[in-house]
Amino acid sequence: MSGLDEVRATLAVAGTDGDSRAGAPSSVAEIRSSRGLFDLDLGAVWRFRELLVNLIVRDLKVLYRQAALGALWAVLQPVLTVAIFTVVFGRFVRVPSDGSPYPVFAFAAVLPWTYFAESVRRSGMGLVQDAELVRKVYFPRLVMPVASVIAPLVDFLIAFLVLLVVMVLYGVMPTWRMIVIPPLLLVTAGLALAIGLWLGPLNVRFRDVKHTLPFILQIWMYASPVIYPLSVIPEQYRWLYSLNPMVGVIEGFRWALLGRGEADLAALTIGACVILLLLAGGLVFFKRMERFFADLI
Repeated sequence: MSGLDEVRATLAVAGTDGDSRAGAPSSVAEIRSSRGLFDLDLGAVWRFRELLVNLIVRDLKVLYRQAALGALWAVLQPVLTVAIFTVVFGRFVRVPSDGSPYPVFAFAAVLPWTYFAESVRRSGMGLVQDAELVRKVYFPRLVMPVASVIAPLVDFLIAFLVLLVVMVLYGVMPTWRMIVIPPLLLVTAGLALAIGLWLGPLNVRFRDVKHTLPFILQIWMYASPVIYPLSVIPEQYRWLYSLNPMVGVIEGFRWALLGRGEADLAALTIGACVILLLLAGGLVFFKRMERFFADLI
């Protein structure tokens, strides 16, 4: 069964309220235009939750289908990245790591960054990649970027287990601070969704987004404290640097995993405010552009 057929089957069973009762008549979907700038109808995502689950499962199947290494790809990417960073920046350039073993220091940043970058890539490209689905089946399009942000969590969890093993090998024991990782991960997902809500419609209208996105993510990574600590940034410029929301996220992960220093609450607060603005604006922009997706795609 193709992805389009799977979604059609889900819609036929679930209706618009997400219920699947044998023998009950299917629901009737009322499709209407927005009734104002902030008529976002976010509840539609919950009503179509079975479709959301279907899309997440489909993304996972597509990712590992006919892959010889299967789920090991979720481990190889961050591990090889950390290995390269350790050799180049840890051994040759001797970038400071605030007293932590550089492999663990880098891994604690590469882990959330890899999840963020993959979520942005999927949510930004998803509408065009599923063009047939968008043109032929009605459902709230917001389900697609939400699914694209949730699916990479599986890779994150697999890589997180590898990070715990690396920490133990280097004598860095997990502490109670790790309880803040789920909220930090939620913040990261919110940022990825916010960026995807802007990039998705832009990619429908301007296909150059596909070519510029890898370059933007690469520059963004070096503008974030992935290979170096926040302490190398002069104190007077840190508030400006913290406008990059990933600064607070990465420093939060390092604080939680390495057990050193104090959490940079200023960076987290500034980053959270930026994320809220991007997410609110992205929701409005996405819903306003949604009506044109089928025509432009």
